[in-house]
Amino acid sequence: MGRVLVVGSFNVDHVWRVAQLPQPGATLSGSYASGPGGKGFNQAIAARRAGAATRFICALGDTDAGAVLARTLSNSDGIDLQAATAAVPTGTAGIYVDDAGRNCIVIGAGANAMLTAPFVADAMADVTAGDVVLAQLESPLEAIAQALDRGRATAAITLLNPAPANIAIDRAMLDRVDILTPNETEFAALLARHVGERVDADAVSGIDQTRLHALCRDLHAKGSVVVTLGASGCFVSHADNQLRGDASACYRISAEPAQVIDTTGAGDAFSGALAASLAQLPGRAFADHVRYATCYAARATEQAGAATAMPYLPVA
Repeated sequence: MGRVLVVGSFNVDHVWRVAQLPQPGATLSGSYASGPGGKGFNQAIAARRAGAATRFICALGDTDAGAVLARTLSNSDGIDLQAATAAVPTGTAGIYVDDAGRNCIVIGAGANAMLTAPFVADAMADVTAGDVVLAQLESPLEAIAQALDRGRATAAITLLNPAPANIAIDRAMLDRVDILTPNETEFAALLARHVGERVDADAVSGIDQTRLHALCRDLHAKGSVVVTLGASGCFVSHADNQLRGDASACYRISAEPAQVIDTTGAGDAFSGALAASLAQLPGRAFADHVRYATCYAARATEQAGAATAMPYLPVA
């Protein structure tokens, strides 16, 4: 049974719940809460609560309360925390969530920007085949590239959640990845940059299967792409010579019904749970891993918050 090694960000989230998302110049009343987040930490918590042995590699402030929070929560969930320390504040995020569960987010990178490739290499010295290396784009790209390179060198599965969408990555980064998990916005941004195809993010879920598969192959010819589509479920596209136990090179999986309260971290829940399932049950068809991750993400939207909303739902 493999482990999940997550390389990424930790943020202290400052969350305001409002009736509607704010428009320029608006002043709104709402309720406030604070808690742990960051795409890396969210995904590490999801992987651990899905039952996988999990290591989280990140950078934290050297003395602030955010660093204490990260260490405390990692310890309580049984996560192997490997954290560089930086003489800047721990990362932060300002999040607005409306009554429909939609959100908008502003991130202050803080210590996350100080994560280095040499630190990542040291923290991943024991990565082996059977492990899953999971990364996102809230940390320096050279650190993410190092993580993926270490994973590929040892035949671990490399999984990249290319979020947030405004971070540009090159073809060399995509070539390091076995499985890519963009949402509609991230997928549209990647297509525009690497394929020269302009697709409206809101229209991605309505693209017919043959066309969507072709776009995925143009984007990432050698690997698998899982496009998460919110209420429309997700779309899976494999290279013809790497079906990962599936019967078909492309297919859709329906969304799991949910009583949605807060979609913050839903994509992180999906990626973390997918990594956990792959690490623990490598013999299963990929479609089964995706179905589990879809169910896990749905349950995560039924509670407010990001990391704290990740359910205890072990892979079975």
